[in-house]
Amino acid sequence: MRMYDLIEKKKHGVALSREEIFEMISLYTEEKIPDYQMSALTMAIYFRGMTDEETFALTEAMAKSGDTVDLSRFGDRSVDKHSTGGVGDKTTLIVAPIVAAAGGVVAKMSGRGLGHTGGTVDKLESFPGFRTSLSPEEFADQSERVGLAVIGQSADLAPADKRLYALRDVTATVDSLPLIASSIMSKKLAAGTRSIVLDVKCGSGAFMRTPEDATRLAETMVHIGIAHGKNTAAVITNMDVPLGHAIGNAMEVTEAIEVLRGGGPDDLRTVCLTLATRMIALSCKKSIEEAHKIAEDCLYGGKAYTKFCEWIESQGGDPAYARDPALFGRAAHTGEVCAEEDCYISACNAELIGTAAMILGAGRQTKDSVIDPRAGVLLLKKPGDRVNAGEVIARLFTERAATLDTAADTVRAALTFSDTAIEKQPLIYAVIDNCAVFSKEDPSQ
Repeated sequence: MRMYDLIEKKKHGVALSREEIFEMISLYTEEKIPDYQMSALTMAIYFRGMTDEETFALTEAMAKSGDTVDLSRFGDRSVDKHSTGGVGDKTTLIVAPIVAAAGGVVAKMSGRGLGHTGGTVDKLESFPGFRTSLSPEEFADQSERVGLAVIGQSADLAPADKRLYALRDVTATVDSLPLIASSIMSKKLAAGTRSIVLDVKCGSGAFMRTPEDATRLAETMVHIGIAHGKNTAAVITNMDVPLGHAIGNAMEVTEAIEVLRGGGPDDLRTVCLTLATRMIALSCKKSIEEAHKIAEDCLYGGKAYTKFCEWIESQGGDPAYARDPALFGRAAHTGEVCAEEDCYISACNAELIGTAAMILGAGRQTKDSVIDPRAGVLLLKKPGDRVNAGEVIARLFTERAATLDTAADTVRAALTFSDTAIEKQPLIYAVIDNCAVFSKEDPSQ
């Protein structure tokens, strides 16, 4: 096989064979294909696309390029959730305990945040002592004992994807649907879970900007999962506005605990129950109606919160913080963004809100940036809300006083105001089960 020939074929829109894709990924992982040739191929894929068969083969080849996790001991009970990234997305902290309390096994690898998007691992490390790196034996034992373990992504899991993504990131080829889908699903396949529920975000704070694009990506990933023997579903959720009110690691943990105690923001709770319902339905073999009832019982009956505390303590985190989130404390410096006149908030750019939190220290501008767990933005008002002159729209928290003015300006730039009320956008656009798109009107929503 010559890499030149594969580039030439794809340049003209000719499909690559399964054998060609597997050999190419193997050679690239072994660093026997130079980056400049792989860059040429990814650009050709960007313009020419890939068939379903090519996308399936690429996903499998990357999944098998390194270590894989064996969760077969859990049978059909193992289930994973993946979010395509958003602002204020602390759903794993809520959904995973609900599902574990219901009898599912959530043995999950999660990532760190970069730029305006947050990472589950960063949020969990807000707990003093929490270990996001466990040995394979510890990971399996805790998953068996607690029903829940979340660790950082292994460098040996789908290493071909790690190399390829880094290359795409600097060659303007990230936003290719087959490459996005294969990247996400290769790691999910390697992680070994029996069922996968995908939270595909769309809007200003997400990678996919429109519901139509998000649905195409979701359908592709669900197809990939099913083609590889995984029970797979996807939920298309709105990320034009941050999820919940808190954007920042310890602040988001605190908000997640509020939901687990039966309170918290309605939008966050609704998305979490929708995701948990799908995960319980797949892992516990229940109907959607039964799964939704179980999810609500676990949340409102306190079982999920009890499971959350057990999880934090099992992974070395200080359980006192789970019982009393005030122990996280608040950052040394605070600021406010206030309404200048009586009006309505008509729009919010979630990406800019996430950027403001990053400026304050809650996110990474580079891979080596140090996270401040107490920094962030508390967005008190959202599109559709009326505000009066002088009313606080957002509060800012940081250890870096010099960042407050820039962050406040960024929050103001994210908001649009009007004299009249607007109709709020849907929170959940669609649910995809086995690539059949269902309306929003189901019991889990």
